Amino acid sequence: MEHGKEEYAVVLDFLPHGYPFDDRPSHKKTPIVQAMGKERFVLLELVPRKEMALQPQEDIYIGEGKRDKIHHIIGKLPYDKLTQTARQELEYVIKEQVHKNQERYVEFFNLAQPLTTRMHQIELLPGVGKKHMWEILEARKDKDFEDFADIRKRVKLLPNPEKLIIRRIISEVEGKEKHKLFAD
Repeated sequence: MEHGKEEYAVVLDFLPHGYPFDDRPSHKKTPIVQAMGKERFVLLELVPRKEMALQPQEDIYIGEGKRDKIHHIIGKLPYDKLTQTARQELEYVIKEQVHKNQERYVEFFNLAQPLTTRMHQIELLPGVGKKHMWEILEARKDKDFEDFADIRKRVKLLPNPEKLIIRRIISEVEGKEKHKLFAD
């Protein structure tokens, strides 16, 4: 996957009065948006334009040039700095992105390669061991997988492939993974 700047993000939480732990006087506090990039699942801290109210799950443009809702990007946001609301939205937003971009994740099953002589990218998915990996590799030899349903049909006993991808992305976003497959 190519690394680059996010163009669009999804709002996870909007704090119109800034962070509750910010003890500056209220007129000096800045509204904060916690968001996640739609391509690379990068957690971001943003400052909205004045008088702008944003809702969780709202899509926002954060790319180069004029942004209609976001004033500026503060930077990457560590997972442990997410609010409770943002954490609750995270799984739903990731699920939505995986569902909308199914072909990108099915392509992972079609193109995944060995990492080392002993470890394959497919084995980085939660709950996938050597047995499932070999079944996936054998099944894709015949022809590429078309969608998640095709993977489920052709690879017996494999847990829901869509859920495996979602669990892996959540784990990467939380900072628990050494090898990154989908998130920066």
